[in-house]
Amino acid sequence: MTGNTASIVHEVSPEGQGQDGPARPSGRQAPAMLAAPVNTGHARAAALDALRPRLVRIAYRMLGSMAEAEDVVQDAFLRCLRADRDDIRDLEAWLCRIVTRLCLNHLKSARRRREGYVGPWLPEPVLEPEEAVAADDVTLPLLMALERLSPLERATFLLHDVFGASFDEIAQTLDRTPAACRQLARRARTHVREARPRFPLAKERGLEIARAFFAASRSGDIAALRGLLTDDVRALADGGGKTGATRAPVVGLGEVVRLHEKLAVLFARTPSRLICYGFINGLPGFVTIEKETMLQTTALEITHDRIAAIYVVQNPDKLQHIANEVVH
Repeated sequence: MTGNTASIVHEVSPEGQGQDGPARPSGRQAPAMLAAPVNTGHARAAALDALRPRLVRIAYRMLGSMAEAEDVVQDAFLRCLRADRDDIRDLEAWLCRIVTRLCLNHLKSARRRREGYVGPWLPEPVLEPEEAVAADDVTLPLLMALERLSPLERATFLLHDVFGASFDEIAQTLDRTPAACRQLARRARTHVREARPRFPLAKERGLEIARAFFAASRSGDIAALRGLLTDDVRALADGGGKTGATRAPVVGLGEVVRLHEKLAVLFARTPSRLICYGFINGLPGFVTIEKETMLQTTALEITHDRIAAIYVVQNPDKLQHIANEVVH
């Protein structure tokens, strides 16, 4: 990532007030359940629970870590429960501002940690239901492209282009002018344009290719595997230095095929156990148990019916929520 978060840490308080004082009402119509004052602890807690999924989605796309996103949202909820209800005119807008500001503050330390990360860094994999895949086009390649943005560009792009916030709302959140936020969004779009899907892939076709890749790679059918890959295919494996994952990207058809020839020998000795197929960060893929005990996710970026990138996550620190969801 690029950019400087120091000004955000200093100038924007997560408590919900920027230099312009208390937040003004947003242009959105507040949900009916939130339009009336939230004047009891139980009512506010119920309203918070209803907003949790959207806020976690925002935080996850900012941070690339589901565990950190959930911590940020919980922190925002605690601040909300302590706040004076008269200071919160639109609960959803208030929480969105707090979550965004907490994420911006968090990104500074996250950047330092990732600079010392062993091997390729990939976002924590999230196994998504099919309806969520259609809700937005924030796929794994785009999440990785967002890592190259400054924190302010990242926040502006996500809030406006993905979650539909107005530049006036974003200006309140970031303590910037609407014009400055528009400029941040333009810069962000320029950086991430190539990472956005240009050729929509039917969900069933994506899963069909995922099944074919699993069968060819695990059986050692190299001819079938070669036919599934693009000439410039890339393979990235995130083990965080805690598994035997390759510590550098493998690039090119010949190199990726050679890698899978070696892996096929290992799969013959200790077969993979397939847990499920599904969409991982918007990409078709699958969850497996490797080497009898190691949980792994594999996501496939597909272009023109061929696999252009293979993203594998083995780092156990990033897979706990997947284990809780699918491993029994």
